[in-house]
Amino acid sequence: DTILIDIPNRSINVQLSDAELAKRREAMDAKGKDAWKPVEQRPRKVTPALKAYALLATSADKGAVRDLSKLD
Repeated sequence: DTILIDIPNRSINVQLSDAELAKRREAMDAKGKDAWKPVEQRPRKVTPALKAYALLATSADKGAVRDLSKLD
């Protein structure tokens, strides 16, 4: 899928039709409790630096930057 990231306008948009998005959501909802989860767990080594970033990072709409006020 193509995702457009427009930094000046602070937007992230996937280039899919409303019909395709609805179709995918319906397929996920049909999975019940397993919806929106990976099919199988993949082995991943998450470094301490990435863990620290994940704890402090803001959401994409806020720039995905570290928010040191989260340390308080």
